[in-house]
Amino acid sequence: MADLKGTTVTWLGHATVHVATAKGTSILIDPFIEQNPKFPKGYKLPEKIDLILATHGHGDHVADLVSVASKYNSTVVGMVELMGWAQSKGVKKTIGMNLGGSWNYEDVTVSMVEARHSSSVEDGNQIIYTGDPTGFVITVQGGPVLYHAGDTSVFLDMQLIRDLYQPQLAMLPIGDHYTMGPKAAAIAAKYLGVTTVLPIHYGTFPVLTGTPEELSQLLDGSGIQVNAIQPGESLR
Repeated sequence: MADLKGTTVTWLGHATVHVATAKGTSILIDPFIEQNPKFPKGYKLPEKIDLILATHGHGDHVADLVSVASKYNSTVVGMVELMGWAQSKGVKKTIGMNLGGSWNYEDVTVSMVEARHSSSVEDGNQIIYTGDPTGFVITVQGGPVLYHAGDTSVFLDMQLIRDLYQPQLAMLPIGDHYTMGPKAAAIAAKYLGVTTVLPIHYGTFPVLTGTPEELSQLLDGSGIQVNAIQPGESLR
């Protein structure tokens, strides 16, 4: 398993992940809480959330972005068009980025990388374009390099993410149908050169049929460890 060097990665069901660094920076990725069937019952978010990272605009990734950002006075980071929408909903602190860019905050560097998907938000009776979908690389000073793929299929340029950032732990969707399934995720893990995969975006809804067991079988003998934890559990 990747050495997280004091960083804690907590899976909160679907694609929602909380990252806490050894120095205390608190990061919430893709907040889908109130309507998330897999959000752990009784789980309470930390007392502070410094950053919210939003990979794209679909409701199962940003449904609670505005409410959480408002409650915690968080800085929200995402694609420029998505951040424009967030501002229109009253989010006060946003960092609009685009593919290939990086931004520093305290002990972390957040880098925006591509994903192969779509991105829009349902706003009343309107569907609003929210820019390209993204993934994020989180480089922790003195700690690990983490990659959250967002919603994506496998793509050959994941090898560029490997070459540019050398992630150790990848949070990869495996559910299939709307994202890659286990077979593609196994190839993605190899392209990325990671030592550990945290499977996400599976089992939330019946259509998301991919399983960690399938992924583990496909990566058997590769040296890549699949850490399939339950919602509310953490990698340390």
